[in-house]
Amino acid sequence: MPLTPQQDILEIAHDSSVLRFAPQAGGRLMSWTVDGEPVIHWPEHADWSQPARIRGGNPLLFPFLGRHRVDGKIGFWRDAAGTVRALPMHGFARDLPFVPHADVHGAGLRLVLTDSDATRAGYPFGFRFQAEYVLADAHTLDVTLTTTNTGDTRLPYYAGHHFYFTLPHTQRGETTIELPPTETRFQKEDGSISAAEPGEPRYTLDDASIVDRFHCLKGTPDQAVRVVAPGLDRIVTIDLQRPGSVPWYAVTTWTETPESDFYCVEPWLGLPDAIHNGMGLRWLEPGQTEAAALRITVSKLR
Repeated sequence: MPLTPQQDILEIAHDSSVLRFAPQAGGRLMSWTVDGEPVIHWPEHADWSQPARIRGGNPLLFPFLGRHRVDGKIGFWRDAAGTVRALPMHGFARDLPFVPHADVHGAGLRLVLTDSDATRAGYPFGFRFQAEYVLADAHTLDVTLTTTNTGDTRLPYYAGHHFYFTLPHTQRGETTIELPPTETRFQKEDGSISAAEPGEPRYTLDDASIVDRFHCLKGTPDQAVRVVAPGLDRIVTIDLQRPGSVPWYAVTTWTETPESDFYCVEPWLGLPDAIHNGMGLRWLEPGQTEAAALRITVSKLR
């Protein structure tokens, strides 16, 4: 894997489970292997000159996720006072260096981003954004996003994950995603969000209708999200009901092309353009902290 001198790769292991991170490239979880098999996809030839465009790992989406726009122009947002500011799609976190802090027990890593000159022009707030990854055991990964308002004004945000799960594209037709009760939405060409439609409890991943679809969670989901992949003899379970966590708003499904050997399952705290449409928009008062937690478990199908 070609790396630039600035890319210090950190590795966390627990028995046969291995996580690899690139803190300087957006605090990116690059890959997760269990028993030598890739669970989180990472491309063989990653272009480190544009980390945000690498199709792999888990890009961190903060402070806003998805596309936001003002007067039809993508990448801008307007605050309550009418000021318009530029902010990249999915926010700036995936483009900036994070400070890593290793777990004293060796099975986890905290990655921290704070406000700086690079963030304040587009997002004039004081913040501390942390992604914590902990291997609870060889097949279980706990991930927590913690956001703190370190400034003196109320802070808007809606963060999320962009997990690239390994899946050969030839296996999509036999691979399913199982969801708790949901309503589905999508973002229209003009940036608005579609009306809600009843979601199905199960889809196959060759279903083109779920690419770029937001599966909005209804109430408190007692059921976890499950990706059942017979070709890999694998079930990936994503538990969104973790103690102390704020509620997740939606799970987005996406892949790039019919030939892509990955499929993204993305827990989000809000929907695109929530800063304007309010769908999942969260506010933190000065000094307030909140966390969004999930647990990913990998198990055999048989």
